[in-house]
Amino acid sequence: MDLSSFTDQWQMQRQQLFKAVPPEGRTVRYLDKEFWVYPETFWPFADSLPLIRNFRVDAGEHVLDVGTGSGVIGIFACYQGAGRVVGVDINPAAVRSATHNAALHGFSDTMQVMQSDLFEALGDQQFDVITANLPFRNKPAPDVVAMSQWDTGFKTNTRFFEGVGRHLRPGGRIYFVQSNFGEIGTMQQLAEAAGLKVTELAREATDDSRRQEFFVFEMARA
Repeated sequence: MDLSSFTDQWQMQRQQLFKAVPPEGRTVRYLDKEFWVYPETFWPFADSLPLIRNFRVDAGEHVLDVGTGSGVIGIFACYQGAGRVVGVDINPAAVRSATHNAALHGFSDTMQVMQSDLFEALGDQQFDVITANLPFRNKPAPDVVAMSQWDTGFKTNTRFFEGVGRHLRPGGRIYFVQSNFGEIGTMQQLAEAAGLKVTELAREATDDSRRQEFFVFEMARA
Protein backbone atom coordinates (compact mmCIF):
# COMPACT_ATOMS: atom_id res chain seq x y z
CA MET A 1 0.00 0.00 0.00
CA ASP A 2 1.43 3.40 -0.96
CA LEU A 3 1.71 6.24 1.57
CA SER A 4 -1.33 8.11 0.25
CA SER A 5 -3.64 5.08 0.46
CA PHE A 6 -2.28 4.12 3.88
CA THR A 7 -2.85 7.68 5.13
CA ASP A 8 -6.40 7.80 3.73
CA GLN A 9 -7.30 4.58 5.53
CA TRP A 10 -5.64 5.62 8.78
CA GLN A 11 -7.24 9.08 8.82
CA MET A 12 -10.71 7.73 8.07
CA GLN A 13 -10.35 5.27 10.96
CA ARG A 14 -9.42 8.12 13.28
CA GLN A 15 -12.40 10.18 12.12
CA GLN A 16 -14.68 7.29 13.06
CA LEU A 17 -13.05 7.17 16.50
CA PHE A 18 -13.72 10.89 17.00
CA LYS A 19 -17.38 10.36 16.09
CA ALA A 20 -17.74 7.27 18.31
CA VAL A 21 -16.97 9.08 21.57
CA PRO A 22 -19.98 8.76 23.92
CA PRO A 23 -22.13 11.90 24.29
CA GLU A 24 -20.77 12.58 27.78
CA GLY A 25 -17.19 12.53 26.43
CA ARG A 26 -14.14 10.54 27.42
CA THR A 27 -10.65 10.99 28.83
CA VAL A 28 -7.54 10.88 26.64
CA ARG A 29 -4.11 10.71 28.29
CA TYR A 30 -1.42 12.77 26.57
CA LEU A 31 2.10 13.62 27.77
CA ASP A 32 1.28 12.40 31.28
CA LYS A 33 -1.75 14.66 31.54
CA GLU A 34 -5.45 13.97 31.12
CA PHE A 35 -7.67 15.76 28.61
CA TRP A 36 -11.40 15.45 27.99
CA VAL A 37 -12.86 15.13 24.49
CA TYR A 38 -16.47 15.35 23.41
CA PRO A 39 -17.74 13.66 20.23
CA GLU A 40 -16.38 15.04 16.93
CA THR A 41 -13.31 16.61 18.56
CA PHE A 42 -9.82 15.85 17.21
CA TRP A 43 -7.94 13.95 19.93
CA PRO A 44 -4.49 14.94 21.23
CA PHE A 45 -2.03 13.04 19.03
CA ALA A 46 1.60 12.69 17.95
CA ASP A 47 1.27 15.46 15.36
CA SER A 48 1.43 18.12 18.11
CA LEU A 49 4.43 16.62 19.92
CA PRO A 50 7.25 18.40 18.05
CA LEU A 51 5.49 21.73 18.64
CA ILE A 52 4.68 21.18 22.31
CA ARG A 53 8.18 19.89 23.08
CA ASN A 54 10.00 22.68 21.25
CA PHE A 55 7.97 25.89 21.18
CA ARG A 56 8.89 28.79 23.45
CA VAL A 57 6.50 30.98 25.38
CA ASP A 58 8.06 33.60 27.63
CA ALA A 59 6.37 34.58 30.88
CA GLY A 60 3.47 36.91 30.30
CA GLU A 61 3.32 36.57 26.51
CA HIS A 62 -0.01 36.49 24.70
CA VAL A 63 -0.61 33.34 22.64
CA LEU A 64 -3.14 32.52 19.92
CA ASP A 65 -3.78 28.84 19.14
CA VAL A 66 -5.52 28.48 15.77
CA GLY A 67 -7.51 25.27 15.26
CA THR A 68 -7.23 24.52 18.96
CA GLY A 69 -9.10 21.18 18.89
CA SER A 70 -9.08 19.82 22.43
CA GLY A 71 -6.97 22.79 23.52
CA VAL A 72 -3.76 20.92 24.31
CA ILE A 73 -1.33 23.36 22.66
CA GLY A 74 -2.93 26.33 24.35
CA ILE A 75 -2.90 24.55 27.70
CA PHE A 76 0.80 23.72 27.40
CA ALA A 77 1.35 27.42 26.58
CA CYS A 78 -0.37 28.19 29.89
CA TYR A 79 1.97 25.77 31.67
CA GLN A 80 4.90 27.69 30.14
CA GLY A 81 3.69 30.90 31.78
CA ALA A 82 1.68 32.65 29.08
CA GLY A 83 -0.10 35.73 30.36
CA ARG A 84 -3.08 35.16 28.08
CA VAL A 85 -4.07 32.39 25.65
CA VAL A 86 -6.87 32.48 23.08
CA GLY A 87 -7.86 29.23 21.38
CA VAL A 88 -10.06 29.40 18.27
CA ASP A 89 -11.77 26.62 16.33
CA ILE A 90 -14.57 26.48 13.78
CA ASN A 91 -15.91 23.24 15.31
CA PRO A 92 -18.32 23.82 18.25
CA ALA A 93 -17.45 20.39 19.69
CA ALA A 94 -13.79 21.40 19.83
CA VAL A 95 -14.69 24.68 21.54
CA ARG A 96 -16.63 22.72 24.15
CA SER A 97 -13.74 20.28 24.68
CA ALA A 98 -11.05 22.98 24.89
CA THR A 99 -13.13 25.07 27.30
CA HIS A 100 -13.58 22.02 29.52
CA ASN A 101 -9.85 21.27 29.43
CA ALA A 102 -8.83 24.84 30.27
CA ALA A 103 -10.97 24.54 33.42
CA LEU A 104 -9.74 20.99 34.11
CA HIS A 105 -6.13 22.21 34.19
CA GLY A 106 -6.92 25.33 36.23
CA PHE A 107 -6.44 27.88 33.43
CA SER A 108 -9.95 29.29 32.99
CA ASP A 109 -8.67 32.74 33.95
CA THR A 110 -5.78 32.55 31.46
CA MET A 111 -7.23 30.72 28.46
CA GLN A 112 -10.26 31.86 26.50
CA VAL A 113 -11.77 29.59 23.83
CA MET A 114 -13.83 31.04 20.97
CA GLN A 115 -15.69 29.59 18.02
CA SER A 116 -14.12 31.26 15.02
CA ASP A 117 -13.31 30.56 11.39
CA LEU A 118 -9.57 31.26 11.72
CA PHE A 119 -9.20 34.95 12.75
CA GLU A 120 -12.82 35.98 12.12
CA ALA A 121 -13.81 36.58 15.77
CA LEU A 122 -10.56 38.27 16.83
CA GLY A 123 -11.04 41.79 15.54
CA ASP A 124 -7.68 43.56 15.58
CA GLN A 125 -6.14 41.57 18.46
CA GLN A 126 -2.41 40.82 18.17
CA PHE A 127 -0.28 38.17 19.85
CA ASP A 128 3.37 37.47 20.65
CA VAL A 129 3.07 33.81 19.68
CA ILE A 130 0.69 32.14 17.22
CA THR A 131 0.49 28.35 17.07
CA ALA A 132 -1.34 26.34 14.41
CA ASN A 133 -1.88 22.65 13.75
CA LEU A 134 -4.09 22.86 10.68
CA PRO A 135 -5.13 19.97 8.39
CA PHE A 136 -2.09 18.81 6.42
CA ARG A 137 -3.65 17.55 3.20
CA ASN A 138 -5.40 19.15 0.23
CA LYS A 139 -8.35 16.74 0.14
CA PRO A 140 -12.14 17.33 0.09
CA ALA A 141 -13.60 17.24 3.61
CA PRO A 142 -17.28 16.16 3.73
CA ASP A 143 -17.95 17.22 7.36
CA VAL A 144 -16.52 19.10 10.33
CA VAL A 145 -14.67 16.02 11.63
CA ALA A 146 -12.91 15.44 8.30
CA MET A 147 -12.03 19.15 8.28
CA SER A 148 -9.66 18.49 11.19
CA GLN A 149 -7.48 16.41 8.83
CA TRP A 150 -8.34 17.48 5.27
CA ASP A 151 -8.36 20.99 3.83
CA THR A 152 -10.62 21.29 0.75
CA GLY A 153 -8.66 23.17 -1.90
CA PHE A 154 -6.08 24.00 0.78
CA LYS A 155 -8.26 27.06 1.42
CA THR A 156 -7.92 27.11 5.22
CA ASN A 157 -4.13 27.06 5.03
CA THR A 158 -4.16 29.72 2.31
CA ARG A 159 -6.41 32.02 4.34
CA PHE A 160 -4.29 31.45 7.45
CA PHE A 161 -1.19 32.82 5.77
CA GLU A 162 -3.12 35.65 4.13
CA GLY A 163 -4.38 36.82 7.53
CA VAL A 164 -1.82 35.83 10.15
CA GLY A 165 0.38 38.89 9.74
CA ARG A 166 -2.39 41.18 10.99
CA HIS A 167 -2.46 39.34 14.31
CA LEU A 168 1.28 38.93 14.92
CA ARG A 169 2.94 41.55 17.09
CA PRO A 170 6.26 43.07 15.94
CA GLY A 171 8.98 40.58 16.86
CA GLY A 172 6.41 37.81 17.28
CA ARG A 173 6.74 34.23 16.08
CA ILE A 174 4.58 31.49 14.63
CA TYR A 175 4.87 27.75 15.32
CA PHE A 176 3.27 25.72 12.54
CA VAL A 177 2.85 21.94 12.22
CA GLN A 178 3.07 19.89 9.00
CA SER A 179 3.81 16.28 8.05
CA ASN A 180 5.62 14.16 5.49
CA PHE A 181 2.23 13.21 4.01
CA GLY A 182 1.07 16.83 3.83
CA GLU A 183 1.56 19.83 1.57
CA ILE A 184 4.90 21.04 2.97
CA GLY A 185 6.05 22.70 -0.25
CA THR A 186 2.80 24.61 -0.70
CA MET A 187 2.87 25.66 2.96
CA GLN A 188 6.40 27.07 2.56
CA GLN A 189 5.37 28.98 -0.56
CA LEU A 190 2.36 30.50 1.22
CA ALA A 191 4.49 31.50 4.20
CA GLU A 192 7.17 33.10 2.06
CA ALA A 193 4.53 34.96 0.02
CA ALA A 194 3.25 36.34 3.35
CA GLY A 195 6.72 37.71 4.11
CA LEU A 196 7.67 35.05 6.63
CA LYS A 197 11.02 33.36 7.11
CA VAL A 198 10.52 29.61 7.67
CA THR A 199 12.86 27.49 9.82
CA GLU A 200 12.38 23.81 10.64
CA LEU A 201 12.54 23.56 14.42
CA ALA A 202 11.98 19.85 15.08
CA ARG A 203 10.51 16.62 13.72
CA GLU A 204 9.19 13.41 15.24
CA ALA A 205 8.05 10.09 13.76
CA THR A 206 5.33 7.86 15.17
CA ASP A 207 7.58 4.78 14.97
CA ASP A 208 10.90 3.49 13.59
CA SER A 209 9.48 3.07 10.09
CA ARG A 210 9.16 6.89 9.86
CA ARG A 211 6.16 6.34 7.60
CA GLN A 212 4.43 9.14 9.48
CA GLU A 213 6.62 12.04 10.45
CA PHE A 214 5.54 15.38 11.88
CA PHE A 215 7.39 18.69 11.71
CA VAL A 216 7.16 22.02 13.49
CA PHE A 217 8.34 25.14 11.70
CA GLU A 218 9.15 28.43 13.41
CA MET A 219 8.22 31.48 11.36
CA ALA A 220 8.89 35.17 11.80
CA ARG A 221 8.73 38.20 9.60
CA ALA A 222 11.59 38.11 7.10
